[in-house]
Amino acid sequence: MRTATVSNSPGKWVVLPHYAFAALAFVALSVLLLISTDAFGGHYFHPKLLTLTHVAVLGWATMLIFGALYQLLPVVLEGRLYSERLAIYTFGLLGTGTILLAYAFWHFEVGWVMHLAACCLFLSFLLFTINVLQTARQAPKWTIEADFIVTSAIWLLMTGLVGLLMAINFSVPFLPEDHVHYLKLHAHMGMAGWFLLLIIGVGSKLIPMFLLAHVKETKKLHWAYNLINGGLVLFVFDHMVLRMGLLALCAALVAGGVVLFLLYVQAARKAALRKDTDLGMTQTFVALGLLVLPLVLVFVVSGSGLRVAPQLMAAVYLVYGITVFLGFVTALILGQTFKTLPFIVWMHAYEDHVGRFKTPLPKDLYSHALQRWQNINYLLGLLLLVAGVLLRQQEIILAGAIAFTITAVLYMINVFSLLLHRVHDLKPFSYGNASA
Repeated sequence: MRTATVSNSPGKWVVLPHYAFAALAFVALSVLLLISTDAFGGHYFHPKLLTLTHVAVLGWATMLIFGALYQLLPVVLEGRLYSERLAIYTFGLLGTGTILLAYAFWHFEVGWVMHLAACCLFLSFLLFTINVLQTARQAPKWTIEADFIVTSAIWLLMTGLVGLLMAINFSVPFLPEDHVHYLKLHAHMGMAGWFLLLIIGVGSKLIPMFLLAHVKETKKLHWAYNLINGGLVLFVFDHMVLRMGLLALCAALVAGGVVLFLLYVQAARKAALRKDTDLGMTQTFVALGLLVLPLVLVFVVSGSGLRVAPQLMAAVYLVYGITVFLGFVTALILGQTFKTLPFIVWMHAYEDHVGRFKTPLPKDLYSHALQRWQNINYLLGLLLLVAGVLLRQQEIILAGAIAFTITAVLYMINVFSLLLHRVHDLKPFSYGNASA
């Protein structure tokens, strides 16, 4: 992250509020999970489950990704963020839309509150996409990472548009199919188009950087980009026009792209000069391992020749969503937060003092013990939650929710200790103009 300096990075008040909101949303998500164990015994189109999903997707994952990306775009695209003002407006719209949508889903009020929430969210996605496109357009050179990031923003905008149409359709029916039909479209565009492409685009730059590895070969990334987008476009076209049941083929294309990305990461690990991995990178590799679960489950939910009892299939659908948002995405955030946020805080606090005073390192600004217990509780919570859903046991689901709540509280404490960090008692070096 050497190219991310104060001179070409956005102000801290553009970036840091996203981390604060996301940490609070993670705690809120865990509390809602504690009081929603009864919702896991039926269909995934349940008000409480819709609330949990959108708090996880919007308030937790997307909010944090927006904030991190504003800081990381200068690194990945080697250029300044196009507009800090757009970023601030985006934050306000995303936060407002998330809170209103959670309220509307929890009480299943499909009137003006849900419409306003959907409009706020769509506008936030539109402003974010404009900011990303303009930032990428001004970059000194176009790279495969730029392809991933820009395309993911476009998929996010399309996902938001489908969500807006669905919100309006609740009270003014005009769509020709039922809500579940469009919900599948909405969900898969968001999961593969937004999250997966964005994570691969940023990860393909940051993971080698953190490992001190230089991987020249990018053919795997180009093929991954083509396969994932090809699978997504085919899925949308089949879901809306062809109706040939090609989900398994679409999933195979996306899975092939993911495998190529994982091979790229493996090549980076082999070329790494830094062989030891800290807790953040260990958790990142755990997240990449967890990605295998939804890739396997997507072939089950596609109904590709498998005969599964309806109750078990309903549970598998829930586990599929859990392994994506509370599995892969959450695990990655828990790992990468403490690879990015400490550096961001350190940079704004200490860059002007480097060379004149003895400064702490970014890794010294937060508690590694809390991070270790956070990771342990997270894995325990995920295991219990998946087991509880498959076994249809509310007690096990509750135990998983408790572990998730502990994870969220530990994460929040560590994040806010970073956000509230203050420079104090710096000792000057005893040479040169250290006393200046």
